[in-house]
Amino acid sequence: MSLLLDIFGFLSVVLRGLILTTQSFTLGGIGFLALLAVPFSSQLGADGQHIIRQSLVFLRYATFALILATLSALAINTAVLIGTLELSFVDAMSAGFARTNIIIILLSCLILLLSRYPLSKGRSVVLAALGISFLLAQISATHAVGRLGTRWHLLTADFLHMLGAAIWIGGLPYFLIALNRIKDGVLWRLVGKRYSLMSMTSVGLIVTGGTVMAFSYIGSVDAAYGTAYGIMTMTKVLLLFILLFLGGMNFLTVEGLRKDPSTSILRMRRFAEVEIGIGLTVLFAAASLTSLPPGEDLTQDRVSLYEIADRMTPQWPPRLVSPGHDALAIPMLEARIAEAKTENIAAPLAFVPGEGLAPPRNASDIAWSEYNHHWAGIFVLLIGFLALIEHARWGRWARHWPVVFLGMAGFLFFRSDPEVWPLGDIGFFESLRDPEVVQHRFFVILITLFGVFEWRVRTGKIAQPKAALVFPLITALGGMFMLTHSHAIANLKDQLLIEMSHVPLALSGIIAGWARWLEIRLDGRASRIASWVWPIGFILVGLILLIYREA
Repeated sequence: MSLLLDIFGFLSVVLRGLILTTQSFTLGGIGFLALLAVPFSSQLGADGQHIIRQSLVFLRYATFALILATLSALAINTAVLIGTLELSFVDAMSAGFARTNIIIILLSCLILLLSRYPLSKGRSVVLAALGISFLLAQISATHAVGRLGTRWHLLTADFLHMLGAAIWIGGLPYFLIALNRIKDGVLWRLVGKRYSLMSMTSVGLIVTGGTVMAFSYIGSVDAAYGTAYGIMTMTKVLLLFILLFLGGMNFLTVEGLRKDPSTSILRMRRFAEVEIGIGLTVLFAAASLTSLPPGEDLTQDRVSLYEIADRMTPQWPPRLVSPGHDALAIPMLEARIAEAKTENIAAPLAFVPGEGLAPPRNASDIAWSEYNHHWAGIFVLLIGFLALIEHARWGRWARHWPVVFLGMAGFLFFRSDPEVWPLGDIGFFESLRDPEVVQHRFFVILITLFGVFEWRVRTGKIAQPKAALVFPLITALGGMFMLTHSHAIANLKDQLLIEMSHVPLALSGIIAGWARWLEIRLDGRASRIASWVWPIGFILVGLILLIYREA
């Protein structure tokens, strides 16, 4: 139970992200079937029936995953409630979150059951009604419910915001099913035009709901840049602009089909794939946002523009030598405790991982963290430059650049958390009680996968074409999880300033990952452009790390 309490914050964000993702795919599937697949089934002929069947299969998978994610969240929240307040199971299940989750699970079970039967117009109406009921239940788990005073406008904004995200982002896998099935340009335009209309309407719902929530939850300009909630909101807006760019390019393809039905839709398919990936990132960023208090409520400890400018001023030359391990705060405290220890009294620990308190830090800890970031920047810069050199005729040798990832992973494994094993006295398993350490270890695993798998792909030891997609997926996934890797839940100034430097790192990684995806999945000029974009993204990450400051 104590371990569960220690990692509860991180688990709750991950589970919330999974719930938002599967919820969007479930509601997006219902919307796609009700607004596109069923109304156009007769015009699409046999392909239309196949699209409906395949969409129902995907809908069942999404709904089943939603049930599992909601059950997991219910179990963990109930266990924490019982463990902290010593309630009985019956009392815990009477809590508001438990009732909401049970309703959501029951509605999801009905959707799952109905999706097993052939879909008619009548059943599609029932599915839509279940989806609306589901969404109404889901908004009871948002910030709006906890606000004092008038809340109807916030509840409406939450409803519109989630509905728009579900129809647009959640409908994309079903849109791809349709594009891959249809082989006729006229029908491609028919489906593309309807889905574009659905997407534009969804964007209107997202922007309307998001604007109302931004004014209500942020409230002022200084809260927009001076609180964790404001920073994450602006990050979501940036990701939305990327999605709008991709959606706009697909709209141009749809218009091209009107003039020439033989126009290739390869770019539309590939951009839709990237839209799904970035859309999932938006949903996980939203999950991270729900763990943060609204910026309007945090009138203390906001970061000023002067503090941001001071922190973002580059440090040169970079710090390439670390301070001594004994000079760090925790080892120093442990040494003092050991000196004061008596024979019959057990010495207290200088720091207990996961106890909910920030570890003690001094100037040497800050210097150590900067040293880690600066060396990581050198590794990433080297990777980016080698990836660019690989484009040259004489640069074939540079294809071995993934090996650099292994050196970087080894460096971070030993140096990222000096207070824990193998450098510190805190054991490996004990350190896993700290969510931040867990995330660092997870990133080391991702980096190792970068190196081993991509090196084998680059050297031809793995010949399957789809194996090359692992690298961009892991890159984008790492960027996505960095957005949920919050140092700023308590909104402490130093932690928030660290978070501000991690956001551009995450965005650069996300762009690099999906640009590499497009290089592999597209052809011609678009592929060549993407092949230059992703190494530049890595170079940007390296430069940001190389000028990183914590003081």
